[in-house]
Amino acid sequence: MNTDLLHRLLDLGPDTGPVELLQRARGVRDLPYLVLAALAREDVRMGEHARAELRRARDRSDCYARLAGDLADATGVRPVRDLPLAGYYPADLPRPLGELTLVSPTEAALWQAVNRLVTDHPVESVEVAVLGDRPRHTTVTLRWPAEDPLLDPWYQVRLGTAALTGDPETVPVRPYLAADDHVECLIALAEEGLGRSFHPGDVLDVAQLAGQPFEPVETAAVVAAYRLAPETVALLDLAAEHVPLGPLAGVRTVLEAEVGPELRRRTTTRPLRPRHGTLLRRTVTRHEWDEAVLLPSGAATLLLTPVADYLLGPAGARPTVSERAAALAALRAWDALAPGVAASASFTGLSEPRHR
Repeated sequence: MNTDLLHRLLDLGPDTGPVELLQRARGVRDLPYLVLAALAREDVRMGEHARAELRRARDRSDCYARLAGDLADATGVRPVRDLPLAGYYPADLPRPLGELTLVSPTEAALWQAVNRLVTDHPVESVEVAVLGDRPRHTTVTLRWPAEDPLLDPWYQVRLGTAALTGDPETVPVRPYLAADDHVECLIALAEEGLGRSFHPGDVLDVAQLAGQPFEPVETAAVVAAYRLAPETVALLDLAAEHVPLGPLAGVRTVLEAEVGPELRRRTTTRPLRPRHGTLLRRTVTRHEWDEAVLLPSGAATLLLTPVADYLLGPAGARPTVSERAAALAALRAWDALAPGVAASASFTGLSEPRHR
């Protein structure tokens, strides 16, 4: 991988200079850092500000690697997609890491990890989403300022009890991801295609995976089992326009027969609407809690977590002033009762049965 490939991916002529290459890359998430690393590797003249931007990107990646290791040791969560993919890049051309994605074996482990992050970092945003009822899957996204909050993306750690959350309309949640590391990376990368279009950064990921020992029939069967044949074919077709696929070319060939059946299967999928939390209040960390509490409040539902309390609703919907006031009143009533009961997720009448 070199700047010639980056020129082609960004639809620039080979004679385009490094300034134009970097400017074009800034339109693609995280790609500027990879362009800067490629230019540095080719000894392109670079000033103090560019070197500082590249250093901050490397510091971010190092921070995410340390976080993942510490949280894995303490709670059992493990990284998927971005950090594992970074392991296939050469040391002098590190993969940019915009966020850290972690999957948790249980809800208790998820909240343990969240508690540690809130305690150890200046977290300013904690977003929560809930999928399903029984079983219930939870996703928590934490953000805090980067070293330069105006120039760099904020730190972002996303934790979930499901490895692959799918598409609410067509592809169900798949809680577990279990395959060889490079196959898991391909699956997690293809999953991104359920929510967005593939971009040049995805092609670069495929280029790094292409040297791995993918067995075509076995890999295609695993991809199909995870309901991602159409997205994987689209990803590999895009990558094939720019880089050799190696063993992945065979995977693409075998997957062709799986696309039609998967698309037909999706027409019968029962939609699963995620519920997103509108923050009502941050709380003192409830270290003794190992699950969130669902609290009915009229027609609404509150979600009480170890770090904050939320009003659940459809994605993109904002509660009205009266709905928010009613939710806060329900929380005050709960606060009045809480001293007389165990302040835990097993509070009778308010929480769902445990599903672990």
